[in-house]
Amino acid sequence: MSIWTKANSVAVVGNFNRISVEHAHGMLSEGKAQLVDIRDEQSYAAAHIEGARHLDNTTLQAFVEEADPDQPVIVYCYHGNSSQPAAAFLNERGFEDVYSMDGGFEVWRSQYPVKQP
Repeated sequence: MSIWTKANSVAVVGNFNRISVEHAHGMLSEGKAQLVDIRDEQSYAAAHIEGARHLDNTTLQAFVEEADPDQPVIVYCYHGNSSQPAAAFLNERGFEDVYSMDGGFEVWRSQYPVKQP
């Protein structure tokens, strides 16, 4: 069971904001946010948003320790659903300004380029 499933199976009390793909693109273009991809490792390896850090059970602790908790974090998944409890989870871990990207990777890839191997 992933951390996101665990977070989704209980009442998550963390605060997060929802953000459109367009607004996320603007923040990222200006270097004003950290970006994390919570999709499975194979999907991330096949294609992801430039600059995204893959986050899963094995990388979560390192991210929490290394990332700047005062800089906004944008979380994305496939369609924008699983990223919501993940964003709340990160907020509970001390990240102040956390966003779940509406539409997720699928909407992003329909509007902007993605990094592929």
